[in-house]
Amino acid sequence: MAIFAISDLHLSLGTNKPMDVFGDKWKNHVQRLEQNWSQVVGKDDVVLVPGDISWGINLDEALPDFGFIESLPGIKIISKGNHDYWWSTRRKFRAFLDSNGFVTISMLHNNAYRFGGYTICGSRGWIDPGDPGFGDEDRKIFSREMERLRLSLEEGKRLGGEIIAMLHYPPFDPGHRTNDFAGLLKKYDVRVCIYGHIHGRWEESWRNETVDGIRYLLVSADFLSFRPMPVAW
Repeated sequence: MAIFAISDLHLSLGTNKPMDVFGDKWKNHVQRLEQNWSQVVGKDDVVLVPGDISWGINLDEALPDFGFIESLPGIKIISKGNHDYWWSTRRKFRAFLDSNGFVTISMLHNNAYRFGGYTICGSRGWIDPGDPGFGDEDRKIFSREMERLRLSLEEGKRLGGEIIAMLHYPPFDPGHRTNDFAGLLKKYDVRVCIYGHIHGRWEESWRNETVDGIRYLLVSADFLSFRPMPVAW
């Protein structure tokens, strides 16, 4: 069993949201994703998908996207991104999966999963308080996501194993210094953190760096050329 990661799939098989409007790197990205994923991921492998999965505004619109994900090899653990408007409770999502016969997808939301010697924890995260325009509502969401991450890490601690954390937002401030989310990861002795969200300007060193003993991996799909990245094996 190997563990892979890839975020920001931005699927729109049930909606009209073509991603190639964001540049040629997104041209035919669904076909490229399917081909690359099938080449590297086996049926017993785990793929972590930290957010921005489907453009569907509800589960009905997102159904074709989850059908596509279900058809790909491996066990998929998904968490929330800022564009996942279809997001629901774990119970409602589980009922959606069961009603459609989807058996390889699970939601990470205030919980954790153990695979072999690894435990998967995480939350969406949020923009850093140092970001321009950060306001009172952002502070509420930031605090809420910190609590969700804490709950997940507590469950992960109970399950044991080496923790891999999933975040959608990078756990850094605008100067790329670690923020409170990273501090919580350090408190729970996390060894690896994957994150996405970034599509614009970025630094090459961000893609695979170690800070305070934590290995941070940027796994936005376009940066990975739509090929899941191995993070543990």
